[in-house]
Amino acid sequence: MTGHQWEQLYHKAVLETDWSIMEERIQAAEAGIKERLHEFSLNQVETSEENRAIADALSGLRSLRSDVAAWRGDVRVERPR
Repeated sequence: MTGHQWEQLYHKAVLETDWSIMEERIQAAEAGIKERLHEFSLNQVETSEENRAIADALSGLRSLRSDVAAWRGDVRVERPR
């Protein structure tokens, strides 16, 4: 781990065991990632390794958010297109 703030926030979300605050952790991680992506656009110092890690983290957060929705009973059935 390189120690970027977004990574720490992501790990807090993934390791959270209290479903009632999981969404808050997910939002914090997404905000950290958004901030890091903004830094990329300003400094143009991104790495392909970190880009892959961010893509993986975003995918993981989407899955986690889906789990939270299921826990809350908010899951809606998607209709086929």
